[in-house]
Amino acid sequence: METMYQRNKIQEESLYYETLKHSGELPIIGVNTFLNPKGESEVEVKEVSRSTREEKETQIANVRAFQKRNEAVVTPALQKLKTAAVNYRNMFEELMEVCKVASLGQISQALYEVGGQYRRNM
Repeated sequence: METMYQRNKIQEESLYYETLKHSGELPIIGVNTFLNPKGESEVEVKEVSRSTREEKETQIANVRAFQKRNEAVVTPALQKLKTAAVNYRNMFEELMEVCKVASLGQISQALYEVGGQYRRNM
């Protein structure tokens, strides 16, 4: 127990499992392997599609424009979300409102400020 043997072993097995999953050696239906909808028994492994540099830059520009457009109203909305989180209220309603004016990064940062961020021990 003192040497953290169990935790170390679990972490090693988890890394091994993830390696097999990502390399395709361990096929998981719907994650890295897809079945033909026609019912044929052929298993096909597909590559993940990647966005181009222009698509990434466009998305970044869109997020920045969204943030600039809403900079006057985002602070009060995020504050209401933080207050709901701190007071253990149902945050769903506040999330539905704040997502209209704040990006996912802004919402995550606000929640990290009041609740902390999970850090896995290694």
